Amino acid sequence: MNETFSQRTKNLIDSLKKTCANYGLGNDGNEFKIVTQAFLYKFLNDKFAKETKLLDEKLASAENWEQTIANYSEGDYKLLLARLPAGSAKLEPQHFISYLFSHQNEAEFAQLFDDTLRDISIKNSSVFSVETEDKSQIRLFDDELSNYIANKSQRNNFTKAIINQLVEFSFEDMFEEGFDFFSTIFEYMIKDYNKDGGGKYAEYYTPHAVAKVMAQILVHEPVSNVTIYDPAAGSGTLLMNLAHVIGTDNATIYSQDISQKSSSLLRLNLILNNLTHSIHNITQGNTMVRPSHPERRYDFIVSNPPFKLDFSDDQPALAADVNANRFFAGVPNIPKAKKDSMAIYLLFLQHIIYSLAPGGKAAIVVPTGFISAQSGIERKIREKLVDEKSLQGVVSMPSNIFATTGTNVSVLFIDKANVHGDVVLVDASKLGTKIKDGKNQRTLLSADDEQKIINAFKSHEPADDFAAVVSYDEIKAKNYSFSAGQYFDIKLEYVDITTDEFNHRVSSSLDDLEELFTEAHDLEAKIKESLSKIRYE
Repeated sequence: MNETFSQRTKNLIDSLKKTCANYGLGNDGNEFKIVTQAFLYKFLNDKFAKETKLLDEKLASAENWEQTIANYSEGDYKLLLARLPAGSAKLEPQHFISYLFSHQNEAEFAQLFDDTLRDISIKNSSVFSVETEDKSQIRLFDDELSNYIANKSQRNNFTKAIINQLVEFSFEDMFEEGFDFFSTIFEYMIKDYNKDGGGKYAEYYTPHAVAKVMAQILVHEPVSNVTIYDPAAGSGTLLMNLAHVIGTDNATIYSQDISQKSSSLLRLNLILNNLTHSIHNITQGNTMVRPSHPERRYDFIVSNPPFKLDFSDDQPALAADVNANRFFAGVPNIPKAKKDSMAIYLLFLQHIIYSLAPGGKAAIVVPTGFISAQSGIERKIREKLVDEKSLQGVVSMPSNIFATTGTNVSVLFIDKANVHGDVVLVDASKLGTKIKDGKNQRTLLSADDEQKIINAFKSHEPADDFAAVVSYDEIKAKNYSFSAGQYFDIKLEYVDITTDEFNHRVSSSLDDLEELFTEAHDLEAKIKESLSKIRYE
């Protein structure tokens, strides 16, 4: 049944994209807004239907629930809305998709469509709005979708096409499907906006396998009422995975991202995953320059921060930051050339360490070069983690694990209350299956690969050429290197042989060597002969 639901939902997404293409918006920069907002409008409509039917048996048994609810008195309708679960969208009968469907032949239907979405946004702004760093709000449906059609005479037809796609589909039987279902749907919905090579929306996507490994390792035991944070959240893949391991009722999410697009997609992800209670904690803004919650400390932090991003405009202010505790190891200098090569991830990494609560835990994706660099800010950060005994471990991932970068990556795990007192270093670089993904090569981790990494880390047991368990003193002795390979035992295999076998092997080796010497002498003679024939003309 799950596969049927999944395919039906993907078909809806495909049909919305096809509608955009039919009206000249295929691969347009605004296509993702139309697809995601239409999808979200349908999702909220059907969730409202599901929840109100649970509250009133009369609606559940009605042949036409929309008509039945439209006949409620004003007082009864307000009472019904008041009984809805926290975080639910509160809709009026004129907001229903069925209402728009029945009015699609009106002369100004496109305006009715846009007005409906705007009204839903205004009436639900306290629940669904995202805040910018200057405290202004980005509402749920903040754009007039019909305005993306330049030809005004086609706007009615365009919005009618969207409504006709939505009215034929229902989410009502899918709401119990859970995280795996909706995370798969979300990734499918944004896949065309996540092209290789750092395409338009490439920053929004972290491989599900990496996110799962990070979440499973971070959560050692059941926890409740905890805060989780990502200072470069993208569309929230890492946050969603961690929240579902902890339990959505036990986690409050905080996030920030400089991209308005990513903040909108994160909001959609929270709604799909029953985490609407955290939407008001999303901030769109520059985390390094203006962190949205500078005094807050978090129980869990996950992040895949940008590795290469030009922050030259902000560098002087950051370098002069009076809060030296946040950037304790320093601010990277601006190179004279290749400004996109700057190691901005080092700022995020220091910000994360600073933002952890006492006893807090973090998992951060870093370039693998970070774990063994012998100087600079990288070295200072590693020294702090070891000297303060808050390094929990490192997992070095296979190459090409990310679709959008060929940079080798590792995951750094921090635990400010490291109860084990030792460090687990895992070399997972040889795991995975290589596949061709367009023009690029990617590495996919299987479920068994993921579990092997998780088990090795949680067991705190060494494994030949895969996992090392070391003390902080051992790491200091190795110049603070976090590379697992430097701690693996070198093993020599010994095979018992007889004296005759030994003499025979030596004799064979001497014969081979004599043959090579003879060939070398012949080659030397030929070279001399060839050189002697060379004449100057």
